[in-house]
Amino acid sequence: MSGRRRHSDESAKKMPDDRREESAILLDSQLVRRLRRSLLRWHAGVRRDVPWRQTTDPYRILVAEYMSQQTQLERVRAYYERFLQRFPTIEALARASLHEVRKAWEGLGYYARARHLHETARRIVDEYRGRVPEDPALLQTLPGCGPYTAAAVASLAFNRPVPVVDGNVRRVLCRLFALDEDPRRPAIERQLRAFVAGMIAVGGEAREINQALMDLGALVCRPRAPQCARCCWNFACRAWRLASPTAFPRARAASRTRPHFEIAVGVIWRNRAGAASRRGNGEVLIAQRREEGLLGGLWEFPGGKRESGESLRRCCAREIREEVGLHVRVGRKLMTIRHAYSHFRITMHVFECRPLSGSPRALGCQRVRWVRCRHLHRYPFPAANLRIIEALRKGELVPK
Repeated sequence: MSGRRRHSDESAKKMPDDRREESAILLDSQLVRRLRRSLLRWHAGVRRDVPWRQTTDPYRILVAEYMSQQTQLERVRAYYERFLQRFPTIEALARASLHEVRKAWEGLGYYARARHLHETARRIVDEYRGRVPEDPALLQTLPGCGPYTAAAVASLAFNRPVPVVDGNVRRVLCRLFALDEDPRRPAIERQLRAFVAGMIAVGGEAREINQALMDLGALVCRPRAPQCARCCWNFACRAWRLASPTAFPRARAASRTRPHFEIAVGVIWRNRAGAASRRGNGEVLIAQRREEGLLGGLWEFPGGKRESGESLRRCCAREIREEVGLHVRVGRKLMTIRHAYSHFRITMHVFECRPLSGSPRALGCQRVRWVRCRHLHRYPFPAANLRIIEALRKGELVPK
């Protein structure tokens, strides 16, 4: 007996780290069934009231999942219904121009998602006759559709037996097993997915299992104030037994402070008649950002980042020259805007600019265009620029 045990211990020592980790959360089938039953019983009475969870329409779920990438649920909710009113079917989205899609997405951020969703709609219409694929592998061939989004669409729209592991589910399972690990490590991610897949395999109902796990994390097993006493899984939760649920999962290293940039932009008037400008007939120059990079494809007032030791006015003149080919005289300061994006912060200094020489042309951008102030709302702009547009619309900014 002792020889066999010693042999087993030695084998465990030789076992690769990933294998040892994966064996840490294996449970007997009886407990898996009990966890499954209690989860579904709890979820039957407490479903989250989320519009895209009340449907199995693949297109609507596809839209919601693209919008939900790196974006909180409440923020998505405000855009979801409005977007679907504008593009009620996948065919309508495929027919629309990218300009229209970006405008409908304006303010939601991560604008590459809008382009990817538009390309995906066109691919589905062209290659799949407008039917969203069920197979997660096929879904992952679509633009912007990674493993998580593909699994979510396949499971929630088609009830395919695939695990959907988001941040809420990671937290629930790390606490259930008291896993003192970074749940995003590939080895840990694999074992969490394997556990959810096992729960689904016991009795199907992939859609219900995945939704219930996400809701358990969102409603009960919350990051800072988990309601352990009323959790349907507290009978098996190791973190609950240790009286330290918030210790799991292991906190990620604190991210660096978001960098801050000083930006100088110009409102460049074509028609300098004050009365015309107050009526919204004055024209200003706008530029479309290149597709690659942050805020790709959006329109903006020409300008850019201040270099070290450079004055704001000199920065404004240089950036306008490099972006749209105009030599301008930088005049009075119109306003200052402070805005925080997801990964950086800006202070935008807005100046009135008068063209001196040159003709607008796309040098550091995709396109340039003279646009009447009252028509600016037709173009998708980054959030920081919307304050300028609102002031122009109200006639608060007029040339002098």
